[in-house]
Amino acid sequence: MNNGEILVIDDEPQILKLLQISLEANEYKVIQAQNALEGMHLAANHSPDLIILDLGLPDKSGHELLIDLRQWYEKAVIILSVQNSEKDIIKALDNGATDYLVKPFRTGELLARIRASMRQNISGDLQPEILVNNLKIDLANRSVFHRGEIVKLTSTEFTLLALFARNLGKVLTHQFILKEIWGVGAQNETQYLRVFVAQLRKKLEDNPNRPVHFITESGVGYRFT
Repeated sequence: MNNGEILVIDDEPQILKLLQISLEANEYKVIQAQNALEGMHLAANHSPDLIILDLGLPDKSGHELLIDLRQWYEKAVIILSVQNSEKDIIKALDNGATDYLVKPFRTGELLARIRASMRQNISGDLQPEILVNNLKIDLANRSVFHRGEIVKLTSTEFTLLALFARNLGKVLTHQFILKEIWGVGAQNETQYLRVFVAQLRKKLEDNPNRPVHFITESGVGYRFT
C-alpha cells in the first residue's frame, strides 16, 4: 500500500536519511532534494502529495521557496526547521505553510502531523456539510449541531467557525484570522479574537477548559482539529 508521495527538501544528509527510513516504513513514497532549485524542480515534475521543507537551504531561503511554491502548489507543506522563533513560525504560516515542527523532532509527532495534513488535502474542496467528531457544520445553511442538538451562533461566531472548518488541521495565525474576519485594521486585536474563540469553545466543546477542537498554538494562533 502506498500512502502517498512526500517530497523532502533539506540539506542535512542525516535528516534526509532518517526521514526516508521513517516515511518508507510507514508506506510513503519519498523523493528528496538538498537545495531549493532541485526542490522546485521535483515539486513541479512529481506533484507530491505533501512537501516537508527546511528553511535553511544553501541556495535560497526556505521562506522564499515557500512563497514560490504557493504560486501554484496547493497541497500541504510542513516546515521542519531548527528556526524556532515566534517570528519565523508566524512568517512561514502566513506565507502558506500548513504546519510547523521544530528540530529536533519526534518521529511519531511528525507522522501524526503528516496524516492530518494529508486529510486536509483530501478535504480541500469542502462539501457544504462538514462532520468533525461530534460537530456537524452546515456551511450552506449556516447551521451548527453539537451532539445532534442545534447550536445558536452569532453571525461573527459562525464566520469564524467556517474559517476554521475550511482550514481543518492547519495552524492559523492570530494576524491571519483577524484580517480574514475583521479586516486589516484589526490585525493586532488578539484579545478580541480570544473572546470569540472562548465563546465557540463554550458552545461547541464538551469541556471548554480542555478543548479538543479549538487548540491554542501558544504565541502563534489556533488550530481547529
